[in-house]
Amino acid sequence: MPKFAQLQIAFKNVYVRILTAIVLGMLTGWFIYKANVPQDTAPVVHSQNIAEITELAANKERLDYLLIAKPLSDSPRYVYKFKDAPQLHVVKVPSTSHLSLEREVLLKNAIPYSIAKDDYLASHKAVLEEEGENFGTDAVDFLKRHALDITVLLVILYAIKFGIPGMGAGAQMISPDKLKGSLDDLIGMEDIKQEVLHLEDMIRNRELYQEHNIDKPFNVMLTGPAGTGKTKLVGYLAKRLDIPLIQASGSALESGYVGGGSKALNALYRKASSKGRCIIFLDEAQSLFMPRGRSEKKWEDDTANTLLGLLDGVKSDKGQGVIWVVASNFDDASTEMDEAMLRRFSVKINFRLPNKAERRELLRSFLARKKDGLVDWSDLDLDQVAEITQNLSPALLETVVERASMLSIQEKTIINTDLLFRAYERATIGLTDRATTAEKHKQRERIAVHELGHFFMQIDPFLRQGLSLAQVKEKSHLLKISTEAVSKIGALGYVLQSGDDMSLRTLEELERDVIGLYGGVAAEELFYGARGISVGSQNDIEKITKMLNLMVGRLSMYSRAKIDYSQLQNDASGEHTLRQVEEKSDELYSYTLDAIRDYEAVIVALKDTLLDQYVLSKDAVFALLAEHEEALRAGLDAPRAVNLTLCAEEAVA
Repeated sequence: MPKFAQLQIAFKNVYVRILTAIVLGMLTGWFIYKANVPQDTAPVVHSQNIAEITELAANKERLDYLLIAKPLSDSPRYVYKFKDAPQLHVVKVPSTSHLSLEREVLLKNAIPYSIAKDDYLASHKAVLEEEGENFGTDAVDFLKRHALDITVLLVILYAIKFGIPGMGAGAQMISPDKLKGSLDDLIGMEDIKQEVLHLEDMIRNRELYQEHNIDKPFNVMLTGPAGTGKTKLVGYLAKRLDIPLIQASGSALESGYVGGGSKALNALYRKASSKGRCIIFLDEAQSLFMPRGRSEKKWEDDTANTLLGLLDGVKSDKGQGVIWVVASNFDDASTEMDEAMLRRFSVKINFRLPNKAERRELLRSFLARKKDGLVDWSDLDLDQVAEITQNLSPALLETVVERASMLSIQEKTIINTDLLFRAYERATIGLTDRATTAEKHKQRERIAVHELGHFFMQIDPFLRQGLSLAQVKEKSHLLKISTEAVSKIGALGYVLQSGDDMSLRTLEELERDVIGLYGGVAAEELFYGARGISVGSQNDIEKITKMLNLMVGRLSMYSRAKIDYSQLQNDASGEHTLRQVEEKSDELYSYTLDAIRDYEAVIVALKDTLLDQYVLSKDAVFALLAEHEEALRAGLDAPRAVNLTLCAEEAVA
């Protein structure tokens, strides 16, 4: 197989290009010459006068020959020559007249004729030409005959000049002076920045590490959610080390032909080696870490096998300065990866989502870039914004700030807490539509009942603990209750709330989450009966099913035997999990349905206000609760039929 990389280098020489153009010109001329058949030099007289054919009967003795060219076409041509004249006469006739002429003139008068063969037409091209045609027609005919040959030739020239897709992997060489930003731009993330500083020390003091018999290349693997700054960090590292960065996408290595990814990786390595000290950064490279041998098509692992060889380094001095850095949105804890590939990376840095304090500082940093007067710092509570934006990456936080800027421009206002809340809602939930539910009063009433059911079951443990409304408000994560439609999630209403920065949730907390989700469907059953539950609870029930399956099937939270039933592939374990999930679901839903009855009167009182205003903020909801506090406390003091043993102290801690 030709080495296209060497051909590309050769074609950078102007003399090679000139010589190639001359050779191609000669080949084209030769093809044109071979395609041309020697032509008869006799003059040709074109005509469309049918009378010339009828007059042949009187001149039959002078006739040398008569041919009919293309008799089945729309315009057959009669070609005849007299013995005493050098010119050829060509009479073009309509196809409708041809049969009549043949029958009434030629056959009736016994005029001899024949059909013109291809070899005759090839040497008498002028016979089929229209009157006035010239060399341009010959050129068009040539192009038509050799269209495929010319196309193939152009494709080969293009491949030599620009390469085949996948050969270059879309690599981009960036010099250190073109890299922007610094390590200080990473707000928070002190643990990650410390890892990068250690990596920098390892690269700068290579000789010191070699004294400890650490002679392997410092291949680096960056993992973590998208938008956490992996790409930026590589740029910062290259800038600090003052070495060039070659950036390519792992997905671009998937070329359209066998071996394309391997050639692309080798080309990247040669390019980096020519620079001496250099960083090769492969972004979105998770596909290269998948276990090999999964497919019967062995060539599909060629790219990964080539990368394995390159990551081992070269024992010569040529590739010692090359540092491989690859980034993936997945890690070996969440996704099965190839063990041989993982062993090649002596340094692994796992990125995480920012915590609340880091989100606050990130938001402050993004807002500080705005011009003076665009942000109302006196009406800006970044703690509240940081609280509602949990599980958002730095990139998504920047998107929220950008959306707030767009809203401020459109509404001709300045950025404050309320605008950031709306920007967060727009960036995460999407557009809300009041018109979709405006004329559907019965549906809106059901939506209001459903969403209020969610809210009351979320604050239920605090109220039963006997806390005041002010204390409940402080602990509640509610932001707003809305009966506006959201097309993005297919909902006709929603409860927007913040959450806790928790990576480990207990059984009590998970049960409270399930009860909060059951609040909507329980409220519908309370007001409309068991047969009046709508399909609007589908999303809630799907979430509940996943949570109960986690609690029962995978974590065995209700059993002394702590095993993962999902790994036991037998009917008995499946039946056991299903039976226990059904039992816990029935128990938790029964508690929810009984508990929601205590809030029936208050739900009725809040429902009309929610229907009238469409949206109730947290302040508005608790102001209404204060107005109906007597009815609220009366409902809670009523005797209850179902008692689920839940640790209220744990839930409100």
